[in-house]
Amino acid sequence: MDQIEAIAEKLTSIAEELNDLAMHILSEAISEGQKARPDTEKRVSQARRSVEKAVHQLTSLSGD
Repeated sequence: MDQIEAIAEKLTSIAEELNDLAMHILSEAISEGQKARPDTEKRVSQARRSVEKAVHQLTSLSGD
């Protein structure tokens, strides 16, 4: 496994952790009776999407 693949793998793991965190935040909001998505969840989800984009960029380098 080269260095780029190793970093992409780590980032994939981080994206999964961010997803778990977002789901936890949503679950807490629902249990507290909130109707709207919490701002914190929105930002965590945005961070997850950014990390996923980075993974895509890195994995596309493998094909070069």
